[in-house]
Parts: sequence; structure tokens; C-alpha cells
Amino acid sequence: MFPLLRGWSAQKTDKLFFLTAKTSGRAIALEALERFGPPAPALRILELTAREKICEYPGRACHGDACPLARGFYDRLPAARSEAATVQRLTGDALRGIARTHGVCPYFLSQEMVRWSDVVVADYNHWFDSSAFLYALARQEEWRVAVLVDEAHNLLERARAMYSATLDAGALESAHAAAPAGLRPALARVRREWRTLQQAQPAAYTPHDQVPEGLQQALQDATVALAEHFAAAPQEAGGPLQRFFFDALQFVRLANALDVHSVFESQQPSADESCTLTVRNLVPAPFLRPRFAASMSTACFSGTIAPFPFYRDMLGLPEDAVELDVGSPFHAAQLEVRVASALSTRYRDRGRALRPLVDRVAAQFAQRPGNYLAFFGSFEFLEAARTLFARCHPGIPNWTQTAQMPEAERSAFVARFRAGGQGVGFAVLGGAFGEGIDLPGDRLIGAFIASLGLPRHDERHELMRERLDRRFGQGTGYAYTYLYPGLRKVVQAAGRVIRTEQDAGVLHLLDDRFDQAEVRALLPAWWRIDPDSGSGH
Repeated sequence: MFPLLRGWSAQKTDKLFFLTAKTSGRAIALEALERFGPPAPALRILELTAREKICEYPGRACHGDACPLARGFYDRLPAARSEAATVQRLTGDALRGIARTHGVCPYFLSQEMVRWSDVVVADYNHWFDSSAFLYALARQEEWRVAVLVDEAHNLLERARAMYSATLDAGALESAHAAAPAGLRPALARVRREWRTLQQAQPAAYTPHDQVPEGLQQALQDATVALAEHFAAAPQEAGGPLQRFFFDALQFVRLANALDVHSVFESQQPSADESCTLTVRNLVPAPFLRPRFAASMSTACFSGTIAPFPFYRDMLGLPEDAVELDVGSPFHAAQLEVRVASALSTRYRDRGRALRPLVDRVAAQFAQRPGNYLAFFGSFEFLEAARTLFARCHPGIPNWTQTAQMPEAERSAFVARFRAGGQGVGFAVLGGAFGEGIDLPGDRLIGAFIASLGLPRHDERHELMRERLDRRFGQGTGYAYTYLYPGLRKVVQAAGRVIRTEQDAGVLHLLDDRFDQAEVRALLPAWWRIDPDSGSGH
């Protein structure tokens, strides 16, 4: 932020948008702004919070018949806006307090205050989404905006989600049941076209290059009918009918823009899949490119945004985008990196790998007792290893991540890593504990990574690999679909060990593939891997 603020006048900047993937990222940005000191307090700073997190009446529609804060909103807005304009740091809590005082919606008050703010701290979607508020407002007002994209490696998956859409058969049935008589024929036609598609598909999961014309037209007609219905009867907004309307609207938009960057998928009911239709984005670059062009400057930064050509291709960064690889503040002596060259954690080998793997964890703990994290490629692999570890080494405390872990249990998991503590936490690679947690000093002195983190080989990923091969060149698809995303998760997880320039620890890479030159090239340059540490024992 500092160089952008320093060059504010010279570059004739109107706004600075600091965009993050997570709430914790917004907190860090706000803390950084606090540290600038004079004359930085003259900056007017606004935090945009998601509607569902700041809404005073969740579940109600945003109109005067359903929400008391919407009734007469514009009558009370001037006074609320005037008070908010006197507050230099409009965090979510500050906005909510002002909104309550004046009886207005805090979410829409925050949007109104963008015009009176210099720095806006917000989620990615406020700029990059198809209906992004900040992007639309900046273009309308012709602002010169500088954009900072925090933890930019997260933008790829978030953008794929922004430009994907799914329709669920159960949601269609609920909408049809809730619809008034005049709307049911349009929804029934969608249902008929959907069934026709499924009856013709050869397998439970079937990808297509296009949405069938009949289905697309039926959905288009249904969204028009639903829009007219809600315009005439806004008090009926909410419930399954409105939810299906929004889902169908997004689906139709993306179906109309369907190209080689996306695929249309039809999924019939199966043991672990519901009946769905999806426009799934594979390469968000065509959608993001206009967002980069709309800013006077965009900086995408991350500790793991490598290799750069991968993110340039997938995100749609300009060909002349500048790459800056900043040297690490850490040095090789801080982290002892060991590779188990005789150990394979490939799916077919995991049964044989379990015992030497858990024995290696126990041996490291015996050598230097303390707090460790052990990462695995799936919950199934994690649970098998944890169960065997507990049976073979009952004297070592251990705790484990579970699927769908509630927030309170996540906090308790992290709290177990207390200063001076001892034990092993078992976690899934790429999950909640693989990035974003800070355990400096002896709160964490080592990690074990029993996987390359490669996405599983299934029909969807293989389709992506083939599409990316065609788009970016033969052989690129494997690296872009499997290798680069997998190794990013490895580096993120390993990064939990060394958090400050005073930390020291050990990292065990538990797979022989970490000895491959192609894999080594994707690991941080400051790591020094001991060539003699390749024992699988």
C-alpha cells in the first residue's frame, strides 16, 4: 500500500481497492493502515462486509414490505451518510453502529460510503465477480483506481466459482411447488427439457460443449417470467422460487457466454452426486481480463504465486505484466528439509506406506519433542494414519481435523498448539490449517507432508487437462491441472513452520516424487534439501 499512497497525487489516484480472499486478510490490511501514522489518518478507509455477515434481518427480502430497514431507507440515508462521512475508519463494526443509530441497512450504507472513501478493503468478488459493485461503480464514475490483490493464488479458484453456475433438480422441484399457477408451465418446460437431456446421456456424468437449445430457451423464458412476477409482486421475493430464479439467471448468463474456457456438465443422481446441471469455468482469464484493464494499476501478490506463466495464463494478466520475485526473509539454516526418497504415498501404495510413515513421525518427535503438524492428501488417508499412529505410539498426544469442522472446533484445534506444548496435529492438505494460521516460535516446530497434493484423477480433472492442453500447448494441461495446484498446497502447508526470522524447525516431505527435478524446481529457492536425508525409515 505504501508506494500507492505515496504516489497518490502524482498518479491522480481516486481510489485504492485492497481485495482479499478471507476475512483475516481484511483485518491485516486494516491493521497495516493503522500503522502508517500521520499523515495517513487523513485517509478515509472503508471496510466492505458481505451482506450475509452484516445483515440485521437475515432471511428477509431487501424491500420495505419485508425489512424495516429498507422501509424509508432513502429518507433516513442522508443523516446516516453525514455521520459516516465524519468517521475516517469505517470498519464493519463502525458502520453497523451508525446504521443502527439511524435505522438503515448497514450493507447498503457501506456501498453508499464508497463514494466518500479513499481506501476500500473488500473481498475479491466486489471487483472481479460478474455483478461486481466496485467495478460497476468505478466505471460509472470514471475513477482512476489502483487495485491490490492479496494472496492472489486464491483468485484462480474463487474466479472459477464466480463464473460457474449450477442448477439442482431438487431446487427446481421446490420452486415449481412454490410457484403460482401462472408460472408453473414455464418451470414445467424446464423440467421436461432437463429430463430429455438426461435420457439421452450415456453416463451419469456427461460433459458437453454447448447447452441444448431447447433447454437454454426454456430457462431463458422461465427467468423472464420470474422477473416479471417479482417486479409485479415484490412482496413474494424470498424462498425457493427466488433462489431458483437467481440460480437460473446466473446459469443463463454463463450459458450464453459458453466457450472453450468453460464446459457444460450434466450429472444424473448417484451415490455421492445429486441431479445437477453446471456451467463450470476452467479458465477465468476471459472474464478477469477486463477487470485488470479497468484499473490504472493492479498488483497481485502472494508467497506462492509461482510459476508466474501459470497465473498469467489462467487469470488473464497482460502479456507485459511485470514479475517480481522477492527474496525470502528466511534462510536455509532455519528449516531442515528431509525427503523420504524410499516412501510412496501414491494411492496404490498408501497401505504399505502407513507404518513407515507414522514411525517416522514418532521418531522425529522422540528426537525433538514439541508441536508438529502432519498433512495428508485426503481425510481417508488422514484417518488411517492417525488411527495407526495412536495405536503404535500411544504415548504421543495427537488431535485431528475432521470433515465439516465447525468454527469452534477449528479454534480448539489451533489452540492445542500452545507455547511449550507437545503433540501432533493431523490435518488435510489444502484445508483450513494449510494456510492462514500463524504459529510462531515453539507453537509449531515441524511439519510432515505425506502427499504432493495432486487433485484426484477423475473425469472432471481429466477433462480440464485435455482442455488446457488444447488451449496452452501439449503437456501444459498436466502441470496446470495437477502439478502446480498440488505443489502450491505443499508450499503453503510447509510455510506454517517458519513464521519469523527467529523461528527454526524441520520439514519432512514424505514421498519419493519430491526427489524429481520437476517437483524440486517448484519448491522455494531458499530451502536446502539434504541429499543424504532420503531414507524412507
